[in-house]
Amino acid sequence: MICGFCVLSPGCAQVGVARAGYFPTATVTPGFTRTGTGGAASVSAAGVAGASPPSKGGSYATDFSLPFDVSWELDLWGRIRNTVREYQYAAQVSAADLAAYYFELRGQDALQDLYNRTIEADQKSLDLTRALTDTGIDNQEAVAEADVTLENAEATGIGIATNRALYEHAIATLIGKPPSAFSMPVKFLNTPVPAIPVSIPSQLLQRRPDIAAAERTMAQANAIIGVEKAAYYPTLSLTASGGLQASTIATLFSPPALLWSLGASASETIFDGGLRDATVTQYTATYNADAAAYRQTVLTAFQQVEDSIATLRVLSHQIARQEAAVQAAQRYLDLATTQYQTGLDPYLTVMTAQTTLLSDQQSLVTLRVSEMTAAVQLVQALGGGWDVTQIPAASPVSSKEALLEAQ
Repeated sequence: MICGFCVLSPGCAQVGVARAGYFPTATVTPGFTRTGTGGAASVSAAGVAGASPPSKGGSYATDFSLPFDVSWELDLWGRIRNTVREYQYAAQVSAADLAAYYFELRGQDALQDLYNRTIEADQKSLDLTRALTDTGIDNQEAVAEADVTLENAEATGIGIATNRALYEHAIATLIGKPPSAFSMPVKFLNTPVPAIPVSIPSQLLQRRPDIAAAERTMAQANAIIGVEKAAYYPTLSLTASGGLQASTIATLFSPPALLWSLGASASETIFDGGLRDATVTQYTATYNADAAAYRQTVLTAFQQVEDSIATLRVLSHQIARQEAAVQAAQRYLDLATTQYQTGLDPYLTVMTAQTTLLSDQQSLVTLRVSEMTAAVQLVQALGGGWDVTQIPAASPVSSKEALLEAQ
């Protein structure tokens, strides 16, 4: 993962449920029955330990049974595989959402730090303005302006905590925890953006679960056409069942207690009024639709990759220019503060410089969050990344022991 954590989400549990379809199901239904005739009152109590035997003239029979059954749905046409891929993709989408929320939360931490430093600087400016007013260099109007600047910064800084709480609650929901019992420590946004290779092979897109699922769905539809064509030929069915049945526990597991049956049957449709022809035509149309959907899925995947790469390229240039703007705004504020301290400029110039610097710094934080979010989207679009060595095994997606490990 780009941010170094894994997620235990409901999607992971759904993957486990879907994977259970790969394996057979075995059931056993042990039973005990006692039947009798005559002596109704005593017969009803005969099955109870310590009860009296049936009265004279009555008879009863005891029967122990241990039937068992094994069923297994062969995944001949990929239905179970496609279901697993579907839930794996859903789990990966949840992980991508989690990563996006994570970086949004770290962006709020960066904004909080920015406003904390801004409030500290505004407080110093207010103290300086009051000192200059006391010495007669400035007036109460400048003090009021400095006070308004400080109050606005404090109000905005408090509001950031609300946005951070919302992203924290969203993360808690994705990992299946109650928001009231989950919290993340404050940490600044300092995760570097992964370097993008000069060329990215299109084969990487084959790892995307939605592409694999669409391809297998198309193959499944093609296979079903063959299945429906097989309806023109006779069908042969084989059945088998077995179990144990005896009148006493001691003889239940003896060879005479073994019951079994084998059977075979064949059937052939003589006339169906064109049903088979219509069914083959129907599934042929379904296959054509699935093939079109597969092509559209691949094209959409290429579009998502290109969109993310273009977004990252533009954002990297924009961030570089924004960093230069922040540096220029800082120089402007330093110059305005120096001139104000010497009485050359009014405090309004300082306030304007402060507003400009704060706006540029906010824009820089927002751009960095957007860059990290775009990187997450690119990793998701590529099915997990652009380097096979960076891709975790498929097992963490389905692991019951996956934990949130925020770095």
